[in-house]
Order: sequence, then structure tokens, then C-alpha cells
Amino acid sequence: MKLIVASVGRPRGELAAPIAEYERRLRRYFSYEAVEVKELASRQASGPREVMEEEGRRLLARIPPGVEVVALHRLGEGWSSVRLAEHLAEQAVRASPGVAFLIGGAFGLSEEVLERARHRLSLSSFTLPHELARLVLTEQLYRAGTMARGEAYDKGSEG
Repeated sequence: MKLIVASVGRPRGELAAPIAEYERRLRRYFSYEAVEVKELASRQASGPREVMEEEGRRLLARIPPGVEVVALHRLGEGWSSVRLAEHLAEQAVRASPGVAFLIGGAFGLSEEVLERARHRLSLSSFTLPHELARLVLTEQLYRAGTMARGEAYDKGSEG
């Protein structure tokens, strides 16, 4: 099964290396692709809503047909590590072509993205910068892979 993490913008600064490391590790367990679309500057658009809508269109254009969309959203459902691992295992058993996790830019995800999503997943009730959200998500996807194989990385099954 393929996992896609699609985000607005590319990792910069000190978080770029840990994100790259977890993405490298993820490839041991899943077919994995990172998709990045360019951030729009608010001066290129008439306002935040237009920026969100255009970034959303760009994200959705990069998601293959048939792939389940999971939108990362502050008001989404909070899953435990175990729940995420179970969800990915369920998708694999169903022979799903894959799961795409979408991370918005500075203004979040558009209504079009949220409507297309099968699930809205919250990493925290805090609003997180997209680089930090991507780091947390890729670590949790890696953890899900280790849990599926019963490897020692996951120290506790509580979540």
C-alpha cells in the first residue's frame, strides 16, 4: 500500500533533517511519497481564502484517483498511535491503493479538501506549523509500520 504525505511548502530549517530521516525510515514499511506544492504568498492572491483554495486545488491535483484522503485539521478527530496503525492495516487488508495525508499551509486546508477527505485527523488541538505537523505525522507513520511488524521501536501499545 502506498502512503502519501502531501503538504504546502517544503521543510526548511532545523526540522528538514528529522523529517527526511523519518521519511527514509518509512520506506522500510510502506511505498512512500512526499508531495510538496508551492506556498502562495498572500500578495499573489486577494486574501487568505483564495490562497487556501488555490493551495487546496494544487494538493488535490497531486493525489491519484482511488487513494483515501485524510486531512490534517486542528478540529479533526484525535487518533492514538494504535488507532493509526490499525487504520493503515485495515486499508492494506482491503487492498486499498493508498492513503494520502494532506497538510495545509499558513491558512489551513480549503473546504474542497476537507469535503474530499474521508477522515479529518488532528495531531493536536494546537495549531501547528506545517513543518512540525509533517514531522509528527511522519514519525507516527513510521511508528505504525514498526507496530505492524511487532518491532521494538514502539515501547508501549497504549498509544
